[in-house]
Amino acid sequence: MNSARAHARRIVVAVSGASGAAYGVRLLQALSGTPDIETHCVVSEAGWHTLRHELEMDRTAIEALAGQLHDIHDIGAAIASGSFGCEAMVVAPCSMRTLAAVAHALADNLITRAADVMLKERRRLVLMVRESPLHLGHLRNMVSATEMGAIVCPPMPAFYLRPQSVADIVDASVARVLDLLHVPHDLTRRWEGLRPVAAT
Repeated sequence: MNSARAHARRIVVAVSGASGAAYGVRLLQALSGTPDIETHCVVSEAGWHTLRHELEMDRTAIEALAGQLHDIHDIGAAIASGSFGCEAMVVAPCSMRTLAAVAHALADNLITRAADVMLKERRRLVLMVRESPLHLGHLRNMVSATEMGAIVCPPMPAFYLRPQSVADIVDASVARVLDLLHVPHDLTRRWEGLRPVAAT
C-alpha cells in the first residue's frame, strides 16, 4: 500500500458494480504512478463481484494499487467529510444505481456520501456511467447530476485512434478522465487533425 504523502493531491476512485471494472483499475494504476497523487479507493459490494468476475482481482490486488482502501459501509471514513480536502472523485465504472443515488443526494453508503461531499464542496466529480440502452429515468438522473456539478463521462471508444486491443480502448477513456483531473499522462496519443490526402 502506498504511504500518504504530505501536500499530495487527494483523489478518490470508486468502483461500483457496473460492468467495466477495468476502468477503475486502470485509473488507479495510472494515478499510483503519478508523483504527488494520494489515492483513496472504495468499492461497492457489487463492485467486488465485478472485479472478481471480469478481472479475477481481489481485495489484496486493489490494496496494492490504492493509497488507502476504505470500506463501503464506513460512513465515518475520512473521505466522507469535506474537511478532509479531497480534490476530486471518479466513479469508474458508475452503475445506474449509484448515479441515481448521487442525483437524488441519498448518500446511503461511502461512495454516494463521498460523491455528495464533492458536490456540496464544489469539487470535481466524474461519473463514468455504464449502461445501454438508456431509459428516461437514466437520462433524467444524468441531467440532475450534471446540474449539481458532476461531469457525466461515459467510457466511449475513440475509433479514430485505431485501437488494437481492449486495453487501448480502456486507456483512451481513462485518458479522458485524467485530462478532466488535470493529471499528466501518456496513455494515448492526442488528436492532431486529419493528415492531408496526397494528390494523385
